Amino acid sequence: MLEKWFKRATPEARPLPTPTAELSLGALLVRMAKADSNYHAAEISVVDRILATQFNLSPLEAAKMRADCERLEKAAPDTKEFVELVNANIPADQRNALLEALADVASADGIQHPEEQALIKSLAVSLDV
Repeated sequence: MLEKWFKRATPEARPLPTPTAELSLGALLVRMAKADSNYHAAEISVVDRILATQFNLSPLEAAKMRADCERLEKAAPDTKEFVELVNANIPADQRNALLEALADVASADGIQHPEEQALIKSLAVSLDV
């Protein structure tokens, strides 16, 4: 009897969304927020604001997009695929704006963490800006 209840109580895993340049950009923002091993509400708020502004989304749509980005970020072992999609589909001036957005996420908790600074430097080189 308990087995049937647990099966009903456990939602089936949703398949990962197909990585796009937009979701990859969001996944990079999420990865930045998690770089110091702490994912603070302030960082989540900044990620949502950036997604809403960048893609003209409502707050709810931005939060849903972030949730997809979080799932992609968690499933990806490294940033290479995200960077490749962004480089291939987003112009250089927008990639430069992405670096500024990454810095905003990194500073959202008010602390400059070495892991975040290292990721920004690495992404600046990888994003060809």
